[in-house]
Amino acid sequence: IDGGGRTLMPGLIDAHVHIMFATIPQLAVLTSDIGFVNVAAAKAANDMLLRGFTSIRDLGGPVFGLKQGIDAGFVAGPRIWPSGAFISQSGGHGDFRLPNDMPARPGDFTYSERVGAAAIADDPDTVRKRAREQLALGASQIKLMAGGGVTSNFDPLDVTQYTVPELRAAVEAAENWGTYVTVHAYTPRAVRQSIEAGVRCIDHGQLLDDATAKLMAEKGVWWSLQPFLDDGPSPFPEGSANRRKQLEMFNGTDTAYALAKKYKIKTAWGTDTLFDAKTAATQGAQLAKMVHWYTPAEVLKMATADNGELLALSGSRSPYEGKLGVVEAGALADLLLVDGDPIGDIKLIADPAKNFVVIMKDGRIYKNTTQTP
Repeated sequence: IDGGGRTLMPGLIDAHVHIMFATIPQLAVLTSDIGFVNVAAAKAANDMLLRGFTSIRDLGGPVFGLKQGIDAGFVAGPRIWPSGAFISQSGGHGDFRLPNDMPARPGDFTYSERVGAAAIADDPDTVRKRAREQLALGASQIKLMAGGGVTSNFDPLDVTQYTVPELRAAVEAAENWGTYVTVHAYTPRAVRQSIEAGVRCIDHGQLLDDATAKLMAEKGVWWSLQPFLDDGPSPFPEGSANRRKQLEMFNGTDTAYALAKKYKIKTAWGTDTLFDAKTAATQGAQLAKMVHWYTPAEVLKMATADNGELLALSGSRSPYEGKLGVVEAGALADLLLVDGDPIGDIKLIADPAKNFVVIMKDGRIYKNTTQTP
């Protein structure tokens, strides 16, 4: 392909995705037949690839079948580093039962557990068992909910979830398989006990303080941050508990990025889009707005080479062999041809339909509008 003076760059990588839940409303996820959810996710995966995202780290959801279908060539989509079911305590960020489903009946499983979306575990032995199950199914890393969240209904944002022994049980299970644990956490306490347990990546962390950020840097822990700002419509009604939690989290984003830069923490980028097709379609724009904190070159490096380094933490549990996030001989051929210079104009990546004229994954062309043989 004659590039015609355009810019060649590596395929983009999103380090925090829930591809099974990204584009359909939460009520549909919780009540629809899992077949419908899979069909919606297959379309979401194809759309994501055509936005130039050739690899993703999926941090919770019944994604193993979709990944298998993509790898087999049945549907188009990005490479997936799957976590499988996210592991949560009762009443934690991954517990989406209705209040009248409590107390749980002995030996009973929730709908989300039955379809492989979540796993509820309330002691070290059960956490270890659930982590081992996900690893057996093909998880490339394990995801635990270590603190309160925005979309969940039971837990305030400041709640610390799990104990160090419970977290450590998952870490040991992952380490025995040559991989690692990442956690959902916002607060200093949740992050500190996760680090004590041996967790190697923190996802979110918008409410962290200076001392905890410094500790992350000292321990070499990755920080997977999302550019969450109050700059778009919210799925939560004004005044609702979820909306209040969302605003509290938004207010910490500027501080979080400032701390990540201050201590030179290894920082990954992701979107964590949930339950909204319109927001999912802004994936490139979510990356472009990172110039609020970084230079365009730093932004593009974070979503390619840096995120590729994070994916490599999976070690031998990585589902794909080869180097990602770079344009060099011997690396995996995940490539984009951009009509323009994204370092000079980062907004080009916000409109991939117009500006990404070639999209290649693993040497196969999924889009070519150059009109060149």
